[in-house]
Amino acid sequence: MIVDGRVLREDFVPSEVVHRHDEVNLLSETLEPLLYDRRPEPSFLFGPTGVGKTCIARYTLAQLREQEPSVEVAYVNCWQEYTRFRVLYSVLEAVGRTVDIHRSSPKDELFGRLAETDDRPIVAILDEVDQLEETAALYDLHRLPHVSLVLIANREEELFASFDDRVRSRLRAGTRVQFDRYGTDELVAILAERATQGLQPDAISEGQLRTIADAASGDARVGIGILRSAARRAERSGAASITDEAVGAAIPDARTAIRRKTVEGLIEHQRILYDVIAEADEIEPGDLYAEYERRVDDPKTNRTLRNYLTKMVHYDLIEAVGQRRGRTYRLVDDESDRD
Repeated sequence: MIVDGRVLREDFVPSEVVHRHDEVNLLSETLEPLLYDRRPEPSFLFGPTGVGKTCIARYTLAQLREQEPSVEVAYVNCWQEYTRFRVLYSVLEAVGRTVDIHRSSPKDELFGRLAETDDRPIVAILDEVDQLEETAALYDLHRLPHVSLVLIANREEELFASFDDRVRSRLRAGTRVQFDRYGTDELVAILAERATQGLQPDAISEGQLRTIADAASGDARVGIGILRSAARRAERSGAASITDEAVGAAIPDARTAIRRKTVEGLIEHQRILYDVIAEADEIEPGDLYAEYERRVDDPKTNRTLRNYLTKMVHYDLIEAVGQRRGRTYRLVDDESDRD
């Protein structure tokens, strides 16, 4: 039933995009100076999870490289690479310049090595950039005239609040590309395209695709996960096509799998916060911070902890109940409805 499993992965970049033409055009226009050996202004892609920000960034850069192959693209997931060293190392690695660079190398040595790569332009896509523990890497990259930045985050206000003054002043003038949640019809079209490329003909009906799109609530990442899970279930059972039962069972399966993967990707201090909330069922911020500080040797500031919690809310790992002083945190129920 599955003829190309790559197409059913959330990180698959299609050869054509569906329902994001305005966003592609705006980002393409911003990056156009690269075609004329000029540096574009920074680009910001904002929006909730599962709305195509990463896909569109990678798709647009792939299209640009077809016109100008000399442009190097470095994709960095700041959820994993969240320090200055890791960001600089990841960019160097993407352009093949990490020979003789070790994990113990000084950060300034990495910056110096990156400065020497000015023989061709580099576009650094920093995904989940609001996960950075320090913004010095952004300052470093912006200082290099041959490096252009594409920064992906959930919300502009929260991202700029995490910047220090020198980074904020340098990046303030960048282009903003805003992504909204997909409508049901848009998500059905995206899933239909994935099904056409990844599954045998007539493996799934339009009605089933609409059921999946409704369950995904505008999140393509969830919708693609449900489609993949349903196809695997039907394939294991030997069915000729995806059944309604397979779709129904795939909905909680996909959500659980996505949540598990996201939890596994949390950095150490976020994971401690998550574990404290899980153990408490529901907890006030003051008690949460106190228990967190009891468990770590070098606790982060309350501002950093609030940023961590906000990020976990965006990813449907936890929910904030109430406002400000009366606020509590608890885990999101797998079966709960999403807005």
